[in-house]
Amino acid sequence: MSSGPGAASAPAPDHDDPLSKAPGAPRKTSMFASLKVRNYRLFFLGQVVSNIGTWMQRIAQDWLVLSLTGSSAAVGITTALQFLPMLLFGLYGGVLVDRLRKRPTLLVTQSAMALTALALAVLTLTGHVQVWHVYVAAFAMGLATVMDNPARQSFVSELVGRDQLQNAVSLNSANFQSARLVGPAVAGLMITGVGTGWAFLANGLSFVAPLSCLLLMRARELHVVQRAPRGKGQLREGLHYVAGRPELIWTIVLVGFIGTFGFNFPVFLSAFADDVFDAGAGEYSLFNTLMAVGSLAGALLAARRGTARLRVLIAAALAFGTLEIVAATAPELWLFALLMVPIGVFSMTVNVTANTSIQMSTDPAMRGRVMALYMMVFLGGSPVGAPIVGWVTDTYGARIGFAAGGAVAATAAAVIGLVLARVGNLRLSVGWHRGHPQVRFVPRERQEALAPVA
Repeated sequence: MSSGPGAASAPAPDHDDPLSKAPGAPRKTSMFASLKVRNYRLFFLGQVVSNIGTWMQRIAQDWLVLSLTGSSAAVGITTALQFLPMLLFGLYGGVLVDRLRKRPTLLVTQSAMALTALALAVLTLTGHVQVWHVYVAAFAMGLATVMDNPARQSFVSELVGRDQLQNAVSLNSANFQSARLVGPAVAGLMITGVGTGWAFLANGLSFVAPLSCLLLMRARELHVVQRAPRGKGQLREGLHYVAGRPELIWTIVLVGFIGTFGFNFPVFLSAFADDVFDAGAGEYSLFNTLMAVGSLAGALLAARRGTARLRVLIAAALAFGTLEIVAATAPELWLFALLMVPIGVFSMTVNVTANTSIQMSTDPAMRGRVMALYMMVFLGGSPVGAPIVGWVTDTYGARIGFAAGGAVAATAAAVIGLVLARVGNLRLSVGWHRGHPQVRFVPRERQEALAPVA
């Protein structure tokens, strides 16, 4: 990667076909190519351990709040408080990340998260924990995330360079979802066996791994990006940069709708386990684990695919929303649990495709601000969506709440897909190909040329 901010490091986006692919993305790649890079390999290994702890804390936190209050809305409030700082301060975090060195920044944010988890562990293990303690811990985690998320996202390009960015982003997602297979299962055993406090303690100690790996990295092997100098108007500059690029702004709008209303799984799944199927923490962990199986498969497929086509993003978002509606009507626990696998596949396809498309279309000097906006919308929508979804779930039932979230996601995908098609001067083409029906977007000129003459 070039150390300068010029277009050579980030080619200008292709405005002619916003539904094609992210500019500069390779078509094929080895599934584990990025692991050949020593610094990225260290980063990956550290995140494996930390991510397992993170998933353990997520499950323990949701179940602790539900146990203390008996309210899905309280679970939604906890989720909202964890992501509220991203909504309030996310853009400012991106400005700071563009000015600062990424590795020292991550050392500070990861340490802050470790201390927060350890504090919650002490309160829980000593029997003094109250729901407001969990609220405060969730908000403190969110404050660290304001800097941690954009720094971690943009640091990946410094680890592997631009050519392997798609692969590294996909492997990061696979890493996170692999931990999701282990974390909820271990959390379920710990909650039922020794209590939630031990899950919080395990998460706090797990941060030793990423901190050690960050310290072991070789600074000379990083693909250093020129940092943005301190100056006025940098936040406004980032917003103008995104607003002038349809493939960025509409992707962010789409993930905003999905993140706000469709990704509130702590509310949905805990309510289904507790209210619909009259089950416990074990079944709640099972739902999360099966979704992780699908998410891991989706991440590995993205790593193998090597492209970030926006048409794939639209199709995956539409399928994701539709499957949530179907799952909301599942009459039996086993069927609901099985549907978590394809939901996981398509949710991860949305996540990886959107993330990579935005990074590949963004100038390196702007990447911190753009990724902060992306994460602010994607994660910061939870303070708005989680309490609403929690209220709908408490008032009308888990099935209505889950179906409503899926309906919003599917509708947003359909509308934004049509908007991007219009921007790219495309039209919907329905026909036959080798004896099979085919639905796709084609340039207007091409469709008009193929139209029969009266």
